[in-house]
Amino acid sequence: MSDAIQSVLLQRHGGLNQLQFAERPAPTTLADDAIQVQVAYCGVNFADILTRLGLYAGTPPTPFVPGLEISGRIEQVGSAVTQFRPGQSVAALLNQGGYASRVQLPASQAIPVPDGIALDAAAALPVNYLTAWFMLFSQANLQPGEQVLVHAAGGGVGLAVLQLCLWHQATVIGTASASKHKRLYEAGITHCIDYRSQDFEKAVMAFTGNKGVDVGLDAVGGASYRKSYRCLAPMGRLIAFGASSFTGGDRRNWLAILKGLLNTPRFNPLRMISESKLVAGFHLAHMVHYPDKMAHAWENLCALTAAGQVEPVIDSIFPLEDADKAHAYLQARRNFGKVLLRP
Repeated sequence: MSDAIQSVLLQRHGGLNQLQFAERPAPTTLADDAIQVQVAYCGVNFADILTRLGLYAGTPPTPFVPGLEISGRIEQVGSAVTQFRPGQSVAALLNQGGYASRVQLPASQAIPVPDGIALDAAAALPVNYLTAWFMLFSQANLQPGEQVLVHAAGGGVGLAVLQLCLWHQATVIGTASASKHKRLYEAGITHCIDYRSQDFEKAVMAFTGNKGVDVGLDAVGGASYRKSYRCLAPMGRLIAFGASSFTGGDRRNWLAILKGLLNTPRFNPLRMISESKLVAGFHLAHMVHYPDKMAHAWENLCALTAAGQVEPVIDSIFPLEDADKAHAYLQARRNFGKVLLRP
């Protein structure tokens, strides 16, 4: 076993050049309640871009190793760990630290990967599919036959939402660049809107005969929240789960941040009462405090994956040392599905 861990350090918040590939000594001890995982794949998420830019809440002081999800095989278990064994395949949600060839983490943060699910698919499930699951079924209480509006439909969360809606017999309207429409229709989406050339609010209302949608999922933020809210039918539910419009380029753009903040609406409860609409926010990090709900959602997702009803779409896999290229690719929204890193 090598004494060095390959990793990507975020030296300072900022541009792509702040992601530096490095080797560091492997830890010599393992906490009693921890496991050590040989990482097979690291998931790359838009939250990682916000982390790099210094716009993601709860990040540690720089320098640190970013990365919120991994898959791999257990190398060692702590003396108090009974639920896992060396050699077992696991996925994990992390509080950063995933861009590495080896990771130590509390056993409570690891999730068993059943036989038959490949490790690349396992790395694509935690952030995207758990986010989609909790938004659709815990917060929005999605019902068969309802219509869902999701932004960035060709991204990791967007495709997870589409697959889960199809399984649940709901239909999806999605925004995406025109180059992704053909593949989205092939994947089962009901209607695509090119956000670059169309006003999505007008397009949604025209497509629904001015009735609106039952559920809106918005990770764009700013003025998009307001328009997504107006797209809701009575009894509609808007879930905000990101603010990609705040990024504004490779480096932290204070003008884009200020514009996003100024355009973010304040929802009036009295108006929501009169319109019978709901607004909620979702952040997956809070679900680690609900292990029973996490386990239930993961078991369902694994069963759906094994049955072929959920199939993570892997767009591309970059070498770990090319994390900067992976960030640039994702931030340019060139991906259709999940972007991974491979140590």
